[in-house]
Amino acid sequence: MQVLSSFHEVPAACRHGVLTIGNFDGVHLGHAAVIAKTRKLASEIGGPAGAMLFDPHPRAYFQPAAPLFTLTPLPQRLGLLAAQGLDFAAVLPFDRELASLAAEEFIAQVLVGGFAVRHVVVGYDFCFGKGRRGTSVLLADEGHRLGFGVTVQAAAGDQGAAYSSSRIRELLRQGDVERAAKVLGRPWRIEGVVSAGAGRGAGLGFPTANITLPQGTELKHGIYATWVWIDNVKYPAASYLGTRPTFDDGVPVFETFLIDYQGDLYGKTIAIDLVSYLRGDLPFAGVEALKRQMQADCAAALLRLGTARRD
Repeated sequence: MQVLSSFHEVPAACRHGVLTIGNFDGVHLGHAAVIAKTRKLASEIGGPAGAMLFDPHPRAYFQPAAPLFTLTPLPQRLGLLAAQGLDFAAVLPFDRELASLAAEEFIAQVLVGGFAVRHVVVGYDFCFGKGRRGTSVLLADEGHRLGFGVTVQAAAGDQGAAYSSSRIRELLRQGDVERAAKVLGRPWRIEGVVSAGAGRGAGLGFPTANITLPQGTELKHGIYATWVWIDNVKYPAASYLGTRPTFDDGVPVFETFLIDYQGDLYGKTIAIDLVSYLRGDLPFAGVEALKRQMQADCAAALLRLGTARRD
């Protein structure tokens, strides 16, 4: 998948095709339906299929003091989009230039002038342009006038609720990673570089791999059954997010104990798939009580992961 960073001087291979537009945070099942429609239409007209997204997220641009709970950092998002079979992704910097474009200007300068689109696919709730004045109706009207087609994808969902990034965020705030996985189509994943911690886990006989969560992450504190991916091999684990109330009740940390792994992970990038929430964050009367609970947590994690498919 080719990745572009501008709508100026777009390569010929990325013009005259079908383009879907959105932020695609999570690349969940709703996004997958939109992308599948984009690819189908592109195949029918014999043109490229692409996605346009924005970095930073428009909300982060307009509200920089309020960190956004991002489900998938940009590199991970691009990997997921590539896996969906798109020919290209255009990651446009959301800056003053782009934010100041009226909806009609965005269509004329970006979609027509930059990408020479033959068709555009958007979700049912799509809004764009300065003041979010652009709607799918306006897009369709301008498409008719300027010579490109528009498809508005109906909401996809389950149990009467639409698949959406906001729904996934709320499920993660509740610790319901199992339902979040059903909306995503896969477990929610955290990626990061392992850094040195306080060393308490090793002293207790449970050495942990510590990673820093992205700013704005709002995951419920507690213990999770997880799979940890290291060099394309996955290992069962128990992960903890919390303030370590038995010790200092300080800044929240995210620590993972790999149950059957031996090795030094410092400085290594790992991926952690959250499978199931086991319990909340609790204080213990002392170190021995904590160790007994950690042993029970690992047993519970293995039991819960035993129902998961291990490749």
